[in-house]
Amino acid sequence: MKKSPVSISLSSYGAELVRQRGQGSFIEILAAAGASLIEWREELLTHEHATQLAQATSNHGLESIYSSPMELWLAGHSNPNPALTAALHSAQAFGAKWLKVSLGYFTDNNDLQGLARTLGHCGVQLLVENDQTLHGGRIEPFQRFFGEVEQHQLPIRMTFDIGNWHWQDQCAASAARMLGRHVGYVHCKAVTRRADGKLIATPPAATDLQQWEQLLRHMPQGVMRAVEYPLQGDDLAQLTGEHVAALARLGQSRLESAHV
Repeated sequence: MKKSPVSISLSSYGAELVRQRGQGSFIEILAAAGASLIEWREELLTHEHATQLAQATSNHGLESIYSSPMELWLAGHSNPNPALTAALHSAQAFGAKWLKVSLGYFTDNNDLQGLARTLGHCGVQLLVENDQTLHGGRIEPFQRFFGEVEQHQLPIRMTFDIGNWHWQDQCAASAARMLGRHVGYVHCKAVTRRADGKLIATPPAATDLQQWEQLLRHMPQGVMRAVEYPLQGDDLAQLTGEHVAALARLGQSRLESAHV
């Protein structure tokens, strides 16, 4: 039975622990848990050696996604963020097939041809994510951006962060209907509001998993999906394995019926 690929965003283990242990220390945990991919987090890097981690990841049968906190488009600039080139090189050094960035300030004046030229020099696919900001966390800019991506036939897919829509009071179900065909990667996290009013990511309840199942119906079958919520416990391999299995099952009925 073919299972959908599951990634673990290493931020799920907590910034302090990840910086203390180093991101490479989680490779064996993910492999033992049955994950297919590891998502390196640029903002959590300390003294990691990219080429060594790329080899270790490959040796354990994992693929890599490189996540950078950079915004693709800066306010008031028509050209792509100059930091994109360095981020693409970093992704390549880590052996990553994908680079995940935020959309940033997309307008009708942005230079998609310049973006195409930058992407044409590497074999890394760009994944553009909805973040928690007013300019990069709403549905409408993504509709316009991916309309331009389609027109220019650029090899760019969307990282659909299920939880981030909450920060701008956007409906995840509406976003999935409007943007689902562009999605290449899904960040999964439940969201709750603390007593002080702050929104925080949490592990999913059964109702969350049911909702995610419905959202995935608007996206390509077997789309990559990732844990991006707290994974905290004494046995991280077992805990990670439970969540990998839960996310791998999402959309399984569609995959099975497609192979009948």
